[in-house]
Amino acid sequence: MAEESSSPNLPPNSSAGRTTAPTPAPSHPTVYTPEQALARKIDALLQGRNADPFSILGPHPVPGGWVIRFFIPGAAEASITLNSLAPERPPVAMAKVVDAVKLRAEGFFEATFLSSQTTAPAPASYKIQYRTHHGESYEVFDTYAFPYSISEFDLYLMGEGRHYDTYEKLGAHVVTHEGVAGVHFAVWAPSARRVSVVGDFNRWDGRVDAMRPRGSSGIWELFIPELGEGAIYKYEIIGPAGNMLPLKADPYGFRAELRPNTGSVVARLDKHRWNDGGWMERRATRKWLEGPMSIYETHLGSWRRIPDQKNRWLSYKELGDQLIPYVKELGYTHIELLPIMEHPFDGSWGYQTIGYFAATSRFGSPEEFMEFIDRCHQADLGVLLDWTPAHFPRDTHGLAQFDGTHLYEHSDPRQGSHPDWGTLVYNYGRNEVQNYLISNALFWLDKYHIDGLRVDAVASMLYLDYSRKEGQWVPNKYGGRENLEAIEFLKRLNEVAYQRFPGILTIAEESTSWPSVSRPTYLGGLGFSLKWNMGWMNDTLKYFATNPIYRKYEHNKLTFSLIYAFTENFLLPFSHDEVVHGKNSLLHKMPGDLWQQFANLRLLFAYQYAHPGKKLLFMGQEFAQRHEWTEAQSLDWHLLQWDAHRGIQRLIGDLNRLHKTEPALHQVDFEWQGFEWIDANDGENSVLSFLRRGRSPEEYVVVIINATPVVRHGYRVGVPEAGTYHEILNSDAEWYGGSNVGNPGKVEAHEVYHLGRPYSLELTLPPLAAIYLKRSK
Repeated sequence: MAEESSSPNLPPNSSAGRTTAPTPAPSHPTVYTPEQALARKIDALLQGRNADPFSILGPHPVPGGWVIRFFIPGAAEASITLNSLAPERPPVAMAKVVDAVKLRAEGFFEATFLSSQTTAPAPASYKIQYRTHHGESYEVFDTYAFPYSISEFDLYLMGEGRHYDTYEKLGAHVVTHEGVAGVHFAVWAPSARRVSVVGDFNRWDGRVDAMRPRGSSGIWELFIPELGEGAIYKYEIIGPAGNMLPLKADPYGFRAELRPNTGSVVARLDKHRWNDGGWMERRATRKWLEGPMSIYETHLGSWRRIPDQKNRWLSYKELGDQLIPYVKELGYTHIELLPIMEHPFDGSWGYQTIGYFAATSRFGSPEEFMEFIDRCHQADLGVLLDWTPAHFPRDTHGLAQFDGTHLYEHSDPRQGSHPDWGTLVYNYGRNEVQNYLISNALFWLDKYHIDGLRVDAVASMLYLDYSRKEGQWVPNKYGGRENLEAIEFLKRLNEVAYQRFPGILTIAEESTSWPSVSRPTYLGGLGFSLKWNMGWMNDTLKYFATNPIYRKYEHNKLTFSLIYAFTENFLLPFSHDEVVHGKNSLLHKMPGDLWQQFANLRLLFAYQYAHPGKKLLFMGQEFAQRHEWTEAQSLDWHLLQWDAHRGIQRLIGDLNRLHKTEPALHQVDFEWQGFEWIDANDGENSVLSFLRRGRSPEEYVVVIINATPVVRHGYRVGVPEAGTYHEILNSDAEWYGGSNVGNPGKVEAHEVYHLGRPYSLELTLPPLAAIYLKRSK
């Protein structure tokens, strides 16, 4: 017989009766009357905790009419002015005033009026009139009468990570909505409990302009009527734990306050009238990889300053007046700008970006920066921007913990924290983050007509263990060190950018041997146009820093680069990174006395321009800046009073002109057909000789480099053909500050066999110099 249950409510032998506590009765939610529910919503609003202000504010139907509720802190009394809705009458023909009842002392009102209308009053059909306790009277439109603007399709594409025009939807936009001018705000903060726009216009009170949540998309939006350009604002966000976060700048803000202030500024980007149509049309079909490309890398804040005006920066307009003609006169094809996106710390040079969509206010307005770029294009100069999608700073007003969660960054510090720079790493596996970054890249190409992006720190993106020790990184799903999400992001970035903006360039600062960085994605590459040749740069500078007596033991540092020179589309950089942090200026990296230092520097530049690859030089090195670069002061322009410095500047100008006019020096930079050794093995004399070739067989230049201070008479060099060879460049020319040793303008090639060639030249090689020779046609 079964044992009797000890619980009268459970059947015999029930295991629940022996081992489980009784199940509690289900709890029922508290039921509130409509009046109680309204009171609770008002309380939440006044406490700044109402997540959906449109559920209580604005017009709402009531039996027999409509009620309009609004919250205006400090208002003593208020009313609603209703205009006639009859379509045959002007909207001001029949104005009706409805007094509002003050429900809470803090400034919460409601006004009720009778109406048979089944749809809500149009936002432009009424205004709120109110008087403050000080007797001041105001009339405003009702923010909460306006419908949302972002479509469901837009929200879907953002969630998919495929809405690359998000800068047209998110951020602050001066628009006319429902017939009323104002500013539309939108921001992505999916874990926030409440998001508000705050600024001087609402006394930084987050209760006043709380935003509308757009469901599961994480987007919040709000239209504020009669607000205009120049308004300073931030987002006030309550995080998922109910905590108030530090005020946040707009991730999509088009302008920002000048540091140390950190507010975003409402700005229009449609005021500049572009005059670069010819440039843009030519750019779309231009084959940059087969043409001349020499880039002047520039930091706008320190290129030139005004000492007698408190050492101030030049404005965008002044830079247009001074920088553009200077670069043009030197023969460069492009200006590359260190990041001009808004950044709080001058010492980061812009690489710790906060305002990804804001041209820095240090030098002027967005419109003035557009004018600068326009003027560059009219001068036939391209403009490249340094761009930093690898990391972002921890500043509390920026992207870090934006909605109280690890939104843009990884939560695991082994993935989300950069060990070298103390910054945060983007979570490239999140669709919305990829969308944000790709949208940002396209924004500069679209709104500012930028001609290309130099992507900073690509190596740190590609490797999960970059600069990390064992145990400090998380392998990918296959157990490897490759950052698969970052790889896909970079591929997608390049595909979309080239598709939308034919003729632009993307350039990777990638310092490892990662394969196919500058190969198309359909061939398995990352899709960049060009890759910085960091190996060439490091080997070359090490070689030139060596005393010429010992260079014969370092000869392979100059020849090694040609083993891999055509595995990528390489750009040869002498960038800002090589003239800071105790590395010395290029001039003072060179060994020997001052004369030898200048001669070595001239030789370095002549070698750079002769080597296959596009060219980049950081500002100041073109006239042999002596001090290391610092962002806090101007370049040492006074050095140009000395012949030696003017000589370096003249050499750079002539090298750029030869680079443009000689097809052999630019047409075939990325194939073996563009380069041919004459003699790579004369290490004993530290002499190199080679040919650079163009597409046409008769287009070639003979280059000879003598890396010692010894003049070499009767030095024989084999050449392809007999004839007269003109010395089109001699870096030892007196015009450049040299000793003027060389060959008197030209030399004849005779039928003397040398190193496998039927003809040869007998030359005088100047000391620490390069010569370029070209055969007369």
